[in-house]
Amino acid sequence: MHTRKKLTAALAVALFTFMSTIPLCAKTEEEVVGDKEEAYDYIKILTEVLMQVRHGYVDQDKTEYKDLVYGALSGMLKSLDPHSQFMPPRAYDDMKEDTSGKFSGVGIVIGMRNDRLTVISPIEDTPAWRAGIESDDLIVKIDGEDTTGTSLRDAVGKLRGDKNTKVVVTIQRDGEDEPLAFEITRDDIKIPSVKGTRMINDQVGYLRITQFNEPTADNMQTALDELFEQGMKGLVIDLRSNPGGLLKAAIQVSERFLRKNQMIVSTRGPGRVIPARAGGNKHYPDLPIAILINRGSASASEIVAGCLQDHKRAILVGQRSFGKGSVQSVMPISDGAAIRLTTARYYTPSERVIHDHGIEPDIYSPVSPQEWRNILQMRQRAESPERYKDEEELPEELRGVVDTPLLRAVEVLSGIIIFDDERARN
Repeated sequence: MHTRKKLTAALAVALFTFMSTIPLCAKTEEEVVGDKEEAYDYIKILTEVLMQVRHGYVDQDKTEYKDLVYGALSGMLKSLDPHSQFMPPRAYDDMKEDTSGKFSGVGIVIGMRNDRLTVISPIEDTPAWRAGIESDDLIVKIDGEDTTGTSLRDAVGKLRGDKNTKVVVTIQRDGEDEPLAFEITRDDIKIPSVKGTRMINDQVGYLRITQFNEPTADNMQTALDELFEQGMKGLVIDLRSNPGGLLKAAIQVSERFLRKNQMIVSTRGPGRVIPARAGGNKHYPDLPIAILINRGSASASEIVAGCLQDHKRAILVGQRSFGKGSVQSVMPISDGAAIRLTTARYYTPSERVIHDHGIEPDIYSPVSPQEWRNILQMRQRAESPERYKDEEELPEELRGVVDTPLLRAVEVLSGIIIFDDERARN
């Protein structure tokens, strides 16, 4: 009994210490005290279970208090949502290394949909993309191990690894009766955030944002400067299969096309709302814009698309986006561990929730995953030094490939430009 009391007291002290380090969402002092007292009551229940397992479980080598508590914490966070997670010290160290942007892997961004590991998007020109992995594929096995119950973090850890090592990814795909297995060789993942800058015709420019990272806004500004020099009067921003990235980068991209102080996105959690408004010094509030989105457009992409749609600054063309609009905060705790906790959700300026809903296009123009893959292959060929001289040199599957959503976006912008020119003359 003495041991149980000491353990209960230790857990209570640890909890109170942790609670004092995080904001308590404008609760009164009485409410805070009440929370702590209720937590203490349930810590006693946790302690009773720990003691029963410690002294009664058949495999004593599995009942170290550290292992039991870590297991309890993992279960607690996992029960909240697929994105919340307890990270032991080693996992936390790995996470900090991941954020440096230097890693080797297969090149897919994954999320959870209906408690299933789901491919948000394969990253263009990576091993997974070349192997044929598609958005909305369900990952059912990794190296032969069933992924049921596997956390996002664990799945990412299994997919990443040293360059030139192999991993077998088994997926279930709509329209396929049997799972498909892909043996993929890992490689260094390098992703330029802005690609394909060019003029579509003598008035409409084009750029593609593949992800949102630190240099994205500056890279986009360089692309815009080039396009304006070539006479651009309207712009297509391609966010298809862009899985997201940094909120800061999404804000910086959005504000370029708004007037100062216009709302971009609000982050809402328990007892708090954090608005983000347009700042900066360079703005193009009158430039006609079309944005291309698809099922692989997620997170930061949805913030940009939803913001500019709400302000009637862009026509959205394509398919409904993925619907990943929750905020995960990493909170270090004692023992070198940390928790990743969903602390808020993103809302568009008109207060639409993004998470699990996605952003609907103004003009629905779908393409199949294979059509999208062919479009990207054509685009890569057009941007490379080795270009096909004529249609006959193309592989058969690429002949006659048409990017219908892009064509529709250009048609819309061309009409707006004609109308604006007529209005200016009159």
